[in-house]
Amino acid sequence: MFSQIRKFVLPIAAISAIASASPALADANVGLQVMREYNLVVLGNLKSSSEVEGRTFVGGNLTGNSSNYFIKGGKAPTSTAPGLTVVGSVSGGTKQLNNSSGALIGGSMSSGLNLNGGNQTVTIGGSASNINGSKGSTVQIGGAASGNMNKNGGTIQSNLGLPGFSAGLQVQATDYALGVKDLSAYLAGLTPTDQVSFPLQNRIQFSPATGDGKLAVFDLADTSVFNKVGEIQFLTKGFDTIVVNVGGKDAKIAKNFIGANSGLGEHVIWNFYEAQTVDFGSNSFYGSVLAPYASGKIGNFIQGSAVFGSLEQNGEIHLGGFAGNLQILQSAVPEPATWAMMIVGFGLIGSTIRRRNRVALAA
Repeated sequence: MFSQIRKFVLPIAAISAIASASPALADANVGLQVMREYNLVVLGNLKSSSEVEGRTFVGGNLTGNSSNYFIKGGKAPTSTAPGLTVVGSVSGGTKQLNNSSGALIGGSMSSGLNLNGGNQTVTIGGSASNINGSKGSTVQIGGAASGNMNKNGGTIQSNLGLPGFSAGLQVQATDYALGVKDLSAYLAGLTPTDQVSFPLQNRIQFSPATGDGKLAVFDLADTSVFNKVGEIQFLTKGFDTIVVNVGGKDAKIAKNFIGANSGLGEHVIWNFYEAQTVDFGSNSFYGSVLAPYASGKIGNFIQGSAVFGSLEQNGEIHLGGFAGNLQILQSAVPEPATWAMMIVGFGLIGSTIRRRNRVALAA
């Protein structure tokens, strides 16, 4: 068993806000919860010129042209987590925050920010420039403010210092990274239950035939099988969770999906457990993507939760995300949203203990 303990001291005023929160366990269950709650998770840097319908978490820096976040917030899972979290700094084109989503930015924000929708809460650890606020919104800036700062019926405060805020986000990023990597490793170790078939010469089909309707597992040694086909088809047959484990260091899957695919993101996890690069070309892709070690590239939309090591995003990330009943059999695991309370409190109380536990499918 491996354990790792991290301790921070909260300001007294913040302790009462999170006194009931259990310590976050950085394991596969945390990774699973992260995939349920966030539409896009990038452990390193994100370069984006597109949009995300649900919540976004970036463990590094956010760059690129103008990009759009939480654009379908009403359809996202219920959570207190903000629509955008960036542990590092934000630069490039103006970022759009929608549907009262709010944001946590650990570093500076030089890109400019538009708050589309009232009553948003934005916290920026470093300096910030060119912010368009909104009615009832609050923007707290740890460093200096420059450029055009338009309150528009809200509040903008700068030079606050915000001690511990950025460090708290970094701890959150570490736990999320451990969680999704543990999840990927666990899924890769599952025993396959089914094999793919080729009903047509140009089509690969995932059609679970065994099991009790809860979990189906397909195992592909690498992506070479996709070189022989141009179409992908899923016949889910009411299965709660379908895991497709894909080996190989370099994955390129630019294929057409055939049939009814609208619910694949909620029930299918494509686990690129050893990929260093994943390229989806200009094709749309269905199913949640778990590629925590990979540099990803997308040119069209992904429908489902998406996890990458880093990402060049030129296509949209669509809801809905993974919603299957796969879960950890353990106690005292908080929702990822608990981090929002802790980070806004500028720190972390107690300790974070990392444990590896067995994963089972919920009854």
